[in-house]
Amino acid sequence: MGIYEELKARGLIAQVTDEEQIRDLINSGKATFYIGFDCTADSLTAGHFMALTLMKRLQMAGNKPIALIGGGTTMIGDPSGRTDMRKMLTREDIDHNAECFKKQMERFIDFSDGKALMVNNADWLMNLNYIELLREVGACFSVNNMLRAECYKQRMEKGLSFLEFNYMIMQSYDFYYMFQKYNCNLEFGGDDQWSNMLGGTELIRRKLGKDAHAMTITLLTDSQGKKMGKTAGNAVWLDANKTTPYEFYQYWRNVSDADVLKCIRMLTFLPLEQIEEMDKWEGSKLNEAKEILARELTTLVHGEEEAKKAEAGAKALFAGAGALEDVPAVSLKEEDFRDGSVDILQVLVSSGLCPSRSDARRNVEQGGVTVNDEKVTDIKTSYDKAAFAGDGLLVKRGKKNFKKIVF
Repeated sequence: MGIYEELKARGLIAQVTDEEQIRDLINSGKATFYIGFDCTADSLTAGHFMALTLMKRLQMAGNKPIALIGGGTTMIGDPSGRTDMRKMLTREDIDHNAECFKKQMERFIDFSDGKALMVNNADWLMNLNYIELLREVGACFSVNNMLRAECYKQRMEKGLSFLEFNYMIMQSYDFYYMFQKYNCNLEFGGDDQWSNMLGGTELIRRKLGKDAHAMTITLLTDSQGKKMGKTAGNAVWLDANKTTPYEFYQYWRNVSDADVLKCIRMLTFLPLEQIEEMDKWEGSKLNEAKEILARELTTLVHGEEEAKKAEAGAKALFAGAGALEDVPAVSLKEEDFRDGSVDILQVLVSSGLCPSRSDARRNVEQGGVTVNDEKVTDIKTSYDKAAFAGDGLLVKRGKKNFKKIVF
């Protein structure tokens, strides 16, 4: 089985422009391909997993990845899948985020000895002359076709800014530029990017001729892919300072029964033969599959040692509140206390178990909060500093979200 067939077997491929050529290209290890990452935050999220593991798979098969940091396109903002305009970031914010992305990508991709490239489209987009750009590529884009593109449809009702309207041209120019500069012949992205990606393929062919073999392939972005990376209203980050290895492990440990085998197939590097056997698992065996998923992905991001600690912490929780040494702790700060005590609502918010006091109030009143396995239903319940001494308090919201709270 070639790498292309493996990608299909793992359920990763949604659409392609030239299937036979793409199959031959990546199976023979001759693709130089790119995936773009706009720098809208200072960390990648679990939602980027599909792209990162794909780059790793293709590199292992001999192909050359280009990780495109969107320092330039982030200045505009991709309207795809959005009902409102993205927050405008400063150049300094974007540059900082780009540096953070680089460090995280290096865990997945081998950039040594020219085996992969990491480039920033600010290096060419920020220097473009607007009139020259219009003359060079403007005639290659039909406004009628652009307005029919899926990436703009959701924005048309509320209003699509001219700033965002340019995003397709910028993304297309990236492919056009890298095709010439780096011999990049293939672009990967989510299927919500199909229109933008076709724009680059067509631009290359119109400017450089029909023999310019630029091709496009999109990854499957289904309901799980769109959910991936967010839980309890908060993003699941790859940065350990934003989402601890323990929290990261727990996120994947708690995926639904219906999604666990899909995630294992798409995101892990377990052999397909092993996964096919797991497809037969039912009932309690699915919990074992979730543990495998969580362990594999936590190891990829945070290393084997942190994955083992996270797994031990999760098992300690179910061993009882007395076995908490492996459960990560969240420390309350002096400002969390008022007159020497802190109420349960502030504990839930400060620990990150609830995003706001109103959400914390709702969870308490609905009986969804326990402290050291005792249900708390009074929103006025409070604790002094001594209560958090020693092992602290084990606070749970629902069955699957919990923190050890210390001071």
